Amino acid sequence: QCSLDGFLLLLFIVTILSRSHADRNVYPSAGVLFVHVLEREHFKGEFPPYPKSGDASNDPITFNTNLKGFPDRPGWLRYIQRTPHGDGVLYGSPTAEHVGKPTVIEITAYNRRTFETARHNLVINVMATEEFPLPYQAEFYIKNMNVEEMLASEVLGDFLGAVKNVWQPERLNAINITSALDRGGRVPLPINNLKEGVYVMVGADVPFSSCLREVENPRNQLRCSQEMEPDISCDKKFRAQFHIDWCKISLVDINKVVPVYVSRPDPGTGILPEFGEYNPPSESLKSPDYFSDFLVTLAIPSAVALVLFFILGYTMCCRREGVEKRNMQTPAIQLVHHSAIQKSTKELRGMSKNREISWPLSTLPVFNPVSGEVVPPIHPDNYETTSMPLMQTQANLQNQITIPQQRPSGKWYP
Repeated sequence: QCSLDGFLLLLFIVTILSRSHADRNVYPSAGVLFVHVLEREHFKGEFPPYPKSGDASNDPITFNTNLKGFPDRPGWLRYIQRTPHGDGVLYGSPTAEHVGKPTVIEITAYNRRTFETARHNLVINVMATEEFPLPYQAEFYIKNMNVEEMLASEVLGDFLGAVKNVWQPERLNAINITSALDRGGRVPLPINNLKEGVYVMVGADVPFSSCLREVENPRNQLRCSQEMEPDISCDKKFRAQFHIDWCKISLVDINKVVPVYVSRPDPGTGILPEFGEYNPPSESLKSPDYFSDFLVTLAIPSAVALVLFFILGYTMCCRREGVEKRNMQTPAIQLVHHSAIQKSTKELRGMSKNREISWPLSTLPVFNPVSGEVVPPIHPDNYETTSMPLMQTQANLQNQITIPQQRPSGKWYP
């Protein structure tokens, strides 16, 4: 009996520890930056170790975060993890409308070596704060930082310390951090250790200092319009660690901002309400009738094409005049001209088939009557006109050779 009671007590303790290990509660404040790190070491105990004990740190682990019962996270919550060998980070800025509504985030860890998973729940309880919202808000664009680098507590603390030194407020909080890629920025080239950039919004309870107001003077505005760095006296206090683009700084006094109320149109049946659950339609819906769509899409164009086909066929086949009717309506002189042309063409074609001509004289052999030597015929290919005199002399005329001619019977005569 004692052993059974001890076993049950041990099982109860293990259940409580596992539940407390799986469900973790955090209490961020509304209007203040919330950062939660998903440490790989926290999940390594749930996966089998490497065969070699020294390789346990190389276990690649990735995380998937989503709102419980939904495929994605809330709109105010973001997640980033650069590599499977680095920690993941959940960050965002809850607002007053999330106060009193616990948000359960399911965190699923994937071991890329063993393909095993482990799931934990993170319960976010947003607390109200009297300091929210801080009336004076400034947003800085830091060019030499990535979002995960800026989310580190020591880096963020150094930046808030520099801002506090310049601004001198009583209360200063980081409101939100946004990657430049989420604002439409471009992915930097993988050279010279370029960073993607990050926007950091801070809030304070005192008006903006003169240093922060320097960017609003006309001279600095002109330099910004010409893509030149403005002259800011307090830039040296940030330049040691943070390169701030002062042309992109935003200073907002929410006490002077006029609220704009936009009337939303009445949503249709396909838009989910802001609150409540979605009730799908019943299964007794009637199938839609596609007969009218069939008539408009297929039947009407086919009918029009058929009518056009009959009109074209009647015009081509039933409206033909014929050869006899055409000849009756054609003037006689035109028919005579036409028949004469056809007769002449036919005669020329017949002559071209049966023509017999004699060989050209230039291709026949020439005999010298004195020496009896056979003189080759003159061809344009090997005949040099430059060696012949333009005019024959009297001696050449006396010795001129008479070219034999051919009789119709085929015999030669001088």
